Amino acid sequence: MLDQSPLSHARSNPHVVQSPIPVLPDYFKDDAEKRKFLAGMFDSAAPDYDRMETILGFGSGSWYRRQALRRAGLVAGMQVVDVAVGTGLVAREAARIVGEPQRVVGVDPSAGMLKNAKVPAGVRLLEGRAESIPFPDQSFDFLSMGYALRHISSLSVAFHEFHRVLRPGARVCILEITAPRTRIARMLLKAYMRTLVVSVGLLFNRSGDTARLWRYYWDSIEACVPAEGVIATLQHCGFDHVRRQVHQGIFSEFQAIRC
Repeated sequence: MLDQSPLSHARSNPHVVQSPIPVLPDYFKDDAEKRKFLAGMFDSAAPDYDRMETILGFGSGSWYRRQALRRAGLVAGMQVVDVAVGTGLVAREAARIVGEPQRVVGVDPSAGMLKNAKVPAGVRLLEGRAESIPFPDQSFDFLSMGYALRHISSLSVAFHEFHRVLRPGARVCILEITAPRTRIARMLLKAYMRTLVVSVGLLFNRSGDTARLWRYYWDSIEACVPAEGVIATLQHCGFDHVRRQVHQGIFSEFQAIRC
């Protein structure tokens, strides 16, 4: 399925948003607490992250990531920045496509995730946030972000930063899990993530907050801004040809081209 939104009057679009999720009192009460909470949780859960991803998958393994990057326009020879690189799940596939790992850099605010990242030799990893990417203007041909949109503080600030570091004509690929449209599908996914996923997280919780991380994943998915808000905000921040592809009802690929 493909959602396409017109670009006219984007700047006055009521769907343009700032925060991707509202305050979640069970985890944090404001943006400062959110950043502290996420930093601690991801640092602690990092050693278990790839194991949990392999076991549970969510249908978004290496093959899916690789195909999503190709659908968004990634080809050999591009300079790539993977924002919220985590343990390198997207960056690894980007390096395979571009053919030269040194053309890929990963940015993440979690020192724990970067320490546990497994990427090909040549891929550079740096601490940084989506809202403040540590590179000069117009440095990249392609920007990816895998399943981290819910964790940033401001969509508008982050998307303006994406626009800044990309060259004219550069492409964006944002992967995210979005809540199903139907009530039954939403209930099933919630049960899966709040019971089975959390239970497996407890079994493999070697180093801290693994189970809590996956519990937070569902709560943030359920509370996340609708896709229309992501599309409108990308348009507002200077991106063209903004569209969303949906796979299996929950895996969203937001694609855009930098004007």
